[in-house]
Amino acid sequence: MIRYNNVSKWYGPVQVLNKCSTNVAKGDVVVVCGPSGSGKSTLIKCANGLEPFQSGEIVVDGISVGDPKTDLTKLRARVGMVFQQFELFPHLSVMRNLMLAQIKVLNRSEDESHTKALKLLERVGLAAHANKFPGQLSGGQQQRVAIARALAMDPIAMLFDEPTSALDPEMVNEVLDVMIALAKDGMTMMVVTHEMGFARKVADRVIFMDRGEIVEDASKTDFFENTRSERASQFLSKILRD
Repeated sequence: MIRYNNVSKWYGPVQVLNKCSTNVAKGDVVVVCGPSGSGKSTLIKCANGLEPFQSGEIVVDGISVGDPKTDLTKLRARVGMVFQQFELFPHLSVMRNLMLAQIKVLNRSEDESHTKALKLLERVGLAAHANKFPGQLSGGQQQRVAIARALAMDPIAMLFDEPTSALDPEMVNEVLDVMIALAKDGMTMMVVTHEMGFARKVADRVIFMDRGEIVEDASKTDFFENTRSERASQFLSKILRD
C-alpha cells in the first residue's frame, strides 16, 4: 500500500531523512517511534505530500507521490491524516466539520454527507455532540472528531502524527480505543506515537528512527523482545520505565 525507497529530505543544509526504505502492506498497522527530532513525523507527512522530499521514491497504492504530475489533493483525499493538534474548523459544528470535505472534494450531496458523518460520529461515540462546536468538546473528543473526519473521506490508509501527545492522560485511552477498533477492522495505518502499550497491542511492525534514519524495522515481538540496536534498547528502557 505504501512503499518508501531510499527517501531523503533536507531542510536547507540539515538532513532530516536519510535513505529511508520501508513498506506498509494493506491492512498493516506500523508504529513509528524514536526520540524527538528523529524524523518520525516528517517520514509520514512525506507519504501524502504534506512534506516534499528531495530524493528517493514513495509510492502509495501505485501512485508516485513525488511525481510532478501526481494530483496531491486527490491523493490526500485517499490518505487520511490525523495531527497532534486537532485542526478542526472552530467556527463550524462537529457535523459540518465532517461534511465539508465530503461535499467539496468528493462531490457528495448534503444528505449523503450528513448520513455518512452521523454514522462515523456514532462509531467514535460522539453522535450526541453532532451540533456542538469544537470548543465545547474535551481534547479527547476533538481528536475523535478529527479521526471521524478523516474516515469520512473513505481513505485507503490512515496516518497518525502523535495523536495523543496533546491530550490530558485520562483522555488518551478514549482516542486509542478508537484507533484499536480501526486496526481490528483492517485499516492500513502508520502511527507516530510513544504509546508503547498501543504498539504492543495492535502493531504488526515497529519502525524505530534516530537522526533521520530507520534504525530498526521489525515485528513488534522482535522489537520489544529482541531489540538489535543499542540505540533502540536505550530508548525502550527509558520509555518503558517512564
